[in-house]
Amino acid sequence: MRAPTIRDVAERAGVSKSLVSLVLRGSDQVRDEKRQAVLAAVEELGYRPNAAARSLSERRTRTVGVLLNDMRNPWFVELLDGLNSRLHDSGLHMLLADGHLNRRLGEDLTRTFMDLRVDGLIAVGTLPASDALRTAAGRIPTVVAGAREPELPGVDVVANDDERGARLATEHLIGLGHRRIAHIAGQGMVGELRRRSFEAVMREHGLAEEAIVEQGDLTEEGGYRATVRLLSAPERPTAVFAFNDIACVGALSAAEELGLQVPRDLSLVGYDNTYLSRLRHLWLTTVDSAGHDVGRRAAQCLLDRIDDPARPGEVVLTAPALEVRGTTAPPRGQAGAGAGVAGARAVSDAE
Repeated sequence: MRAPTIRDVAERAGVSKSLVSLVLRGSDQVRDEKRQAVLAAVEELGYRPNAAARSLSERRTRTVGVLLNDMRNPWFVELLDGLNSRLHDSGLHMLLADGHLNRRLGEDLTRTFMDLRVDGLIAVGTLPASDALRTAAGRIPTVVAGAREPELPGVDVVANDDERGARLATEHLIGLGHRRIAHIAGQGMVGELRRRSFEAVMREHGLAEEAIVEQGDLTEEGGYRATVRLLSAPERPTAVFAFNDIACVGALSAAEELGLQVPRDLSLVGYDNTYLSRLRHLWLTTVDSAGHDVGRRAAQCLLDRIDDPARPGEVVLTAPALEVRGTTAPPRGQAGAGAGVAGARAVSDAE
């Protein structure tokens, strides 16, 4: 049985093919009774527009390429949810590619998106400013979401206010009475902004000498390793502010394995307010980085740029909020040197 065509719809509704096309495009130039007749015919026949033909006639594919830094990061799930909901409202569909796999295979999927003639491109998370990405940004509307780089001309950047978020986390710990506080730092410009803000707040409170920065790699294992190093020092911190929730989960595992109770012996703060932080057996104090809002705003910036490709690029920041849960409390007191480290599994200094 052949699929119904636009001609079949026109004959069933008693109108011309051009009028059916106007109705399907949502034109307001069609009288209501004609519109209802066409929609009824579409429903009765089970007609579905030919997407390829429509793309050729409109010179649009109604697709958006989304290049994701790493699908393993749970924060991106909420960002993608906000992104997809706004794009769907405007009749656009996402095509998703994993930038982590992209780098491992040595291929650049940005070129694939260009070959598919997507209407726009959204780079999610910190990605290297490859030649392909620069070329794409010069040819199609492009937005960077959830990161502060790469910085490209005519490209909008939509992200969380990382400096404000790190300030909220650090001031929370200081307000509880903690003085020796460590930060497990991230990478890229986002990592730099959060680290600098942590150090600035510690200086403002006269605690510059008590601030400790330990580099992590944004993973649970990296958070674990960094925390073991911190807690094995002669003077261990009483609180740790981790770059993200994943690293914070690693920090929690390290503390428990070293015989410390959280938050009695060690307070922990994560970042992103992912579903991990809301699991009852973790219940992390964390910074809500408004992932869903970042996604919706990024989608809106892309829609605006599709309408006006020549407008200057802008930076849009969403406001963070602190979510206080079960991993922070006033310090119990400074622990003795090397307290609780016996029995920890060996961890090398290399990340």
